Amino acid sequence: MNALGKKIRLLRHQKGWSQEDVAKRLDISIPAFSKIETGITDVNLSRLDQISRLFGLSVVQLLATNDSEEEKKYISELAIANKKLQERDAEVIELQKKVIELYELLHKKAAE
Repeated sequence: MNALGKKIRLLRHQKGWSQEDVAKRLDISIPAFSKIETGITDVNLSRLDQISRLFGLSVVQLLATNDSEEEKKYISELAIANKKLQERDAEVIELQKKVIELYELLHKKAAE
């Protein structure tokens, strides 16, 4: 992922928007926006202007690559939150398994 793509992704996360949300606002497909974020697609000036306006920045601000301390802190917090979310997903899966087991046990007892 290139620096511009990382910055766009960071800005998107700060707004709480999904890739779909931003793609709709830019009037492009989700895969097209994903390619912008991952750096697969080079962005032309018109698209840069559109993206910068969407996030309330100038094109120069959008292209600036110096990570502020606030951005670094946000990225760190995002990584921690992502880890916690993955842990919660694992807990939910385990609870779902237990519910299924209990349901099957109840169903078996009812059939007896």
